[in-house]
Amino acid sequence: MSVVGIIAEFNPFHSGHEFLLNQARLIAGNDPIVVVMSGNYVQRGEMAIMSKCQRAKVALQSGADLVFETPFSTAVEPADLFSLGNIEQLAKLGVTDLVFGVENANLNFAYLGSKIAELPKNHMDFKDYSQTYSTQYNQMVAREVGHEVNQPNAILGLAYAVANHNLGSPLKLHPVNRIGAGHDDLLQRNGVVQSASAIRNLLLHGEDTSNLKYWVPKAEAIELSKQEIYPNWNLLYPFLKYRIESSSIDDLRQIYQMSEGLEYKMKQEIHLSRDFTEFLRRIKSKRYTYSRLRRLSLYTLLNVTQDDMIASFNEESLMLLGFSKTGRQYLKKNRKDFQTEIISKVDKCSAKSGSLALQVRTDRLFEQIMGVDQNFGQRPIEV
Repeated sequence: MSVVGIIAEFNPFHSGHEFLLNQARLIAGNDPIVVVMSGNYVQRGEMAIMSKCQRAKVALQSGADLVFETPFSTAVEPADLFSLGNIEQLAKLGVTDLVFGVENANLNFAYLGSKIAELPKNHMDFKDYSQTYSTQYNQMVAREVGHEVNQPNAILGLAYAVANHNLGSPLKLHPVNRIGAGHDDLLQRNGVVQSASAIRNLLLHGEDTSNLKYWVPKAEAIELSKQEIYPNWNLLYPFLKYRIESSSIDDLRQIYQMSEGLEYKMKQEIHLSRDFTEFLRRIKSKRYTYSRLRRLSLYTLLNVTQDDMIASFNEESLMLLGFSKTGRQYLKKNRKDFQTEIISKVDKCSAKSGSLALQVRTDRLFEQIMGVDQNFGQRPIEV
């Protein structure tokens, strides 16, 4: 059996993701395709443009057999921890193969991952405060492997490979060449495959959505066109501003990843900033990437502390968002052998501890913005 796994955000799901699922099907055959998908918050430190249930449904309709929600404690992390948490969960679900899109599938990611993973610890101890950690990491990778790995999906693919090696290589890696637009390319109205960021920008700027049906599945295009609110940081900024201005320095210091006096900088600059973009610019330094600062802003907004993340990571369970007929059969046959807890229904008891407690708590803001309950009363989607 070749149980194929995909790590995804689908923010939103588009024709490039559909192509990746089709490539996964060539490997899986009649065996299941298992997706672990970020929930209502994504790795860059943002709310997803559509709810997790909407995105899971489209993925199932497009060929996925099982869709699980990646816990917040893994979903909103830098690439190394994001990869480690997701690879570990896929292995616990009995997945044997990982399919992922990259700019150059000819790279031997398994070899590169093992080479980077086996470097001495002091190779990762970056002390140059004039450059971001990610810049120094990419420079180190270039030195060690002999060429640059600096494109967004290649960097993430390498993180998958390193995590897989560190976990004993439970998954066989299958890089697939991306087609169409690049990771952050602008909208190209004549293109068949647009980047997810281009589609989000089109929606956020209120542009004509009549061409959406060419870039995303028809049912999703209809939902996106009818959606009245598209979550974004400008919408959330007043909440963040109130949170920072009403919190003490000691309270802010407890926030996950708050370090090196950033609590003082955030407190100082939030009052002077007219919007989130200006706020990020004011707190930006050579030490931190914008993604790192967006994640920190999200942790702050949601009041996620170091203790919250540790408790969640140490007690991670997986929410089942949906399944196909093949997925249901796989669950029925193998669920007792899974090395992780699968939750199909959220109740008051299950939501009291671990990753589910953090998920329910952080989803409250998404519910307030979108007006739809994200956990209680929800059942797995069946297609």
